[in-house]
Amino acid sequence: MEITEVRVSPIHGDEKLKAFATVIFDDAFVVRDLKIINGQKGLFVAMPSRKMKDGSFKDIAHPLNNDMRQKLEDAVKKEYETKIQEEKQNQESE
Repeated sequence: MEITEVRVSPIHGDEKLKAFATVIFDDAFVVRDLKIINGQKGLFVAMPSRKMKDGSFKDIAHPLNNDMRQKLEDAVKKEYETKIQEEKQNQESE
């Protein structure tokens, strides 16, 4: 399974939530609402989740192994950094 597209929508004005992401696999399957969060150890990608009756959260979709999780996080973080750099360049040129 290959990641064929990553779309990132930065969120401004929130210290922790930095962006939402959408990932497309094999040009055939989409996962929306991944969150890019600024945690204590830096940026990480949180999978889409649902709040349960007991107040806990359960992932709706997630990688089944560490290799895929790392591949997914790397692709999302890379696209986030690219998007942030583009925004900075656009602000500087205005």
